[in-house]
Amino acid sequence: MDLSVVGQEHNNGLPPSLGVVLPAEKPAVTMPDLPSSSQAPSLASHSDDGREFVCGWGSAFINITVTFPMNKLMFRQMLHGISTANAMTQLKREGLKNLYRGILPPLCQKTISTSIMFGMFDQYGKLLRYYHPQLSDGTTMALAATLAGCTEAILCPFERIQTVLQDKKFHGKYKNSLHIAQDLWKFGVREYYRGMVSILLRNGPSNILFFGLRTDIKERLPDPGQAWWGHIITDFVSGAFLGAFISTVMYPINVIKAHQQCQVGGPFQTMRGTFWHIYHARGSRFSRLFSGAHVNYTRALVSWGIINASYEMLHKLFYS
Repeated sequence: MDLSVVGQEHNNGLPPSLGVVLPAEKPAVTMPDLPSSSQAPSLASHSDDGREFVCGWGSAFINITVTFPMNKLMFRQMLHGISTANAMTQLKREGLKNLYRGILPPLCQKTISTSIMFGMFDQYGKLLRYYHPQLSDGTTMALAATLAGCTEAILCPFERIQTVLQDKKFHGKYKNSLHIAQDLWKFGVREYYRGMVSILLRNGPSNILFFGLRTDIKERLPDPGQAWWGHIITDFVSGAFLGAFISTVMYPINVIKAHQQCQVGGPFQTMRGTFWHIYHARGSRFSRLFSGAHVNYTRALVSWGIINASYEMLHKLFYS
């Protein structure tokens, strides 16, 4: 499998969506990575545009609907530093009607975010290879992954609203996502972007690890042969273990982000200040910043396994 997640050759020509931003004075024949104009896709062919975005969106939609309860359990442990049993007791006490409370923001945010992650990684990669063909494949991949992660961060308000919805101290104050969005407005636009720096520091490295290692991991798994189910299993396994590893490494950053975003109004806390506050509040034990990490690891195994397998299935469907 190629390093690119789109399953296309790196020298495939630019789609119409990118062609409009490229200067006409640069003939394609002068670029060693591009085919001649006779080989380039027709401007009338729009079917190639957006398919990576659609594949990413669909894979995230499937994933969110399956894993939301597990994610909520992990969030309670992140926020309160409690055991899995205590977090489950909280959710049982609140009842089934509150189990999916807060699903709309992640459903909106994560589907769009994953769509941006796959789609913009592909788009940025093509732009970098066109304008900077001297860059190595590894450098191009890392830059494209980082830029895609930064683009994803514009969806910070969705994560912000989800955090407030899931925190039990706000259950009696806010009715739904729209109610929170309206209340945050009185504090100004910046209030929607609490935790933005934490998100940026999480997204960039996470994307680099994901796009840089997913192909290598799959190639080291047993050959699935021609069986369709074998490819689904290998895609699930490679995505699952890579996602679980990345989620665990980035877990403390998500803890800091959750604490920053569960505050409504007041001064903005820095990552450093938030870290030391959590550290001292949890008995000056760094290991307690990983409260809920085992649930997070399990959730990521399922979540990223589903995302990767669903993405590959949709990718094959759209490109077949």
